[in-house]
Amino acid sequence: MDAVEGFVVALIALFCALIAEGLSYVMIYRTTKYKLAKKELEELAEKVANQKESPDFLVEIGFSDPKKQKKFKELETSLKEKNQNLSLMKMQSTVVVGITFVLLMSVFHSIFDGIPVARLPFEPISFVRGLSHRSLDGEDYYECSFVFLYLMCTMAIRPNLQKLLGFELSRAASKLNSLTSQAQTTATPSS
Repeated sequence: MDAVEGFVVALIALFCALIAEGLSYVMIYRTTKYKLAKKELEELAEKVANQKESPDFLVEIGFSDPKKQKKFKELETSLKEKNQNLSLMKMQSTVVVGITFVLLMSVFHSIFDGIPVARLPFEPISFVRGLSHRSLDGEDYYECSFVFLYLMCTMAIRPNLQKLLGFELSRAASKLNSLTSQAQTTATPSS
């Protein structure tokens, strides 16, 4: 095992991320429908953020004025709907990218089967060990398999590549989307 295999795996992960983002661009990001929906979502997110920064807004209850509260709730509902529409637009691409990843991973896994591609600086905990030492012979758990290094590289490369290419939502829209989804899960009673 030398450093070349680890570097090759990182390049494979970069290559696969580029393919995934290329497919996403062709299927989603370049369409006018997506661009319009993203623009509307970001504008709504900015409006909601501005209203939350208003001196009239109280964190626990919202606005004390019923008219302002109603308008605020309508904006939040519209934001949730736009976010759902954007997610539905991305669904088709996500399925295609997922299938592509599975196919490419199976091809590369067969090439690197039984070959340690890196050496970890620590011994993984037991439930991670099954993935980090997958298809490797021996008991040296410091050795790392293709699958583990590929997944770690993909998880590190793909989000940064999306940021670099400008395919992710603005910070305000992302933050508000996560906050509204958290509020929605806490507001729904569990059965």
